[in-house]
Amino acid sequence: MTENSSPVGKRLLLVRSSLIVGAMTMVSRVLGLIRDIVFAGYFGANSSADAFFIAFKIPNFLRRLFGEGAFTQAFVPVLIEYRENMSFLKLKELIDRVCGVLGCALMAVTSVGVFAAPVIAGIFAPGFIGYPEKFELTVQLIRITFPYLFLISMTGFCGAILNSYERFATPALTPVLLNLSLISAAIFFSPNISTPVMALAWGVLIAGLLQLLFQIPQLYRLNLLPRPTWDIENPGVRKILKLMLPFLFGVSVSQVNLLLDTVIASFLVEGSVSWLYYSDRLVELPLGVFGVAVATVILPSLSLHKTSEQTYMFQDTLDWAIRLILFISIPASVALISLAEPILITLFKYGAMSSEDISMATLSLRAYSVGLVAFMLIKILVAGYFSRQDAVTPVRIGIIAMIANMLMNLIFVLGFLEFMNAGHVGLALATSMAAVLNAALLFRGLVDRQIFIFKPGWLVFSIRICLATCGMLFVIELLQADTSEWLKWEWRQRIFQLSYICLAGFFSYLFLSFVFGARPSQFASPLRSS
Repeated sequence: MTENSSPVGKRLLLVRSSLIVGAMTMVSRVLGLIRDIVFAGYFGANSSADAFFIAFKIPNFLRRLFGEGAFTQAFVPVLIEYRENMSFLKLKELIDRVCGVLGCALMAVTSVGVFAAPVIAGIFAPGFIGYPEKFELTVQLIRITFPYLFLISMTGFCGAILNSYERFATPALTPVLLNLSLISAAIFFSPNISTPVMALAWGVLIAGLLQLLFQIPQLYRLNLLPRPTWDIENPGVRKILKLMLPFLFGVSVSQVNLLLDTVIASFLVEGSVSWLYYSDRLVELPLGVFGVAVATVILPSLSLHKTSEQTYMFQDTLDWAIRLILFISIPASVALISLAEPILITLFKYGAMSSEDISMATLSLRAYSVGLVAFMLIKILVAGYFSRQDAVTPVRIGIIAMIANMLMNLIFVLGFLEFMNAGHVGLALATSMAAVLNAALLFRGLVDRQIFIFKPGWLVFSIRICLATCGMLFVIELLQADTSEWLKWEWRQRIFQLSYICLAGFFSYLFLSFVFGARPSQFASPLRSS
């Protein structure tokens, strides 16, 4: 038995791969925060910012379906099957034909999106229709940003191939190019054109091209550079398409919920779309660095173990991933709720961003943070189903969660409008509660089918996290200053104070976890009762 084929060796490989993806993603997310700081300083939360965020969200929504969502979840298990059981020639044939079919479909969707931009703007931001200038700006921005869908989805296709060959670093680092492009567009180009926000749209388009080109050298070295071929009759292509349709519904649930939030937010007061954007971006930081990283790494592994009928390794990998996510997401959620306002002040309270914008974004950030654990768990739990090519269950659960989200949107938005005049908070809270429901039903399904089995030590593990998180919260609250003090400080003092509090909270959590029995080896080998 080789080192990497043993249980401990597999676990170490997963940890190492997760750290690589997490580190690369962290670089991207930090640049993403800098990008959002630049956005806040140059554009604030005004009508032009609202228009751009709508225009950027639409191709991003479709990208998460075609690029890293339904397509990836359907493509990777089939690709692993071909890699394990077929010749290299058959594998290359599959890649070429998938590239051709996917590319043609994306070109068709992109063309429709560009020509039907007014219709799309009317569907996704109906509240803008009553404001002709704002609506027309949104239409123009959509026409520029929509081709990003083709470029980034093909980037996702290339990244899925690399991930299946354990080349995780390049795909994880690719989003850095988007952030660098948008930062450059905001700083260097937006001040020099009559409609500054248009520079951001062109920055998105340029970034899509750079991201696709960035994947090519690595694929070339693996001799897997696709040669697009139209062949919809290919058995592998047909299998992927068959899997993708239900996956499309399963993966799209959270994205559809977010877009529903955007539609409703377009009817609320000016700035609501932007407040939701800034708060959602901060929740996306731990979600992207840890949730997406671990899910990206375990999908090929789970698919391989399923293909090889290695049931024990499949269950063990899923158990490891869930524990790791809970160990990270629970304290992260609590810390975001506690530090929501200081974080937003430190990052965004400059230039065009007002104190009212900060207060409103704080409320929605706390509402989103309530669902952070569920958001991260969904990434892992869905991978457990998709790796077994089971799309029916996530679809059924996703539809239930979507309907619940719609109902809660109406209830919570009206409630928060009535009592706080902050309807956008109701949207964020409804999204979080729908995610909790989604995660709970996914988890119950895995347990009922014995796909996930509780291994020894879960009770001790849960108590340990709760105690360590409570201790961390005590430290954070002890070190916090009043909001008025944060607003008085210049940016250097804000950064120093926030860094000090975050580091104190982080090390107190690690220290208390260690005191209560957590050890690094427990995350590098099958966890046992302590």
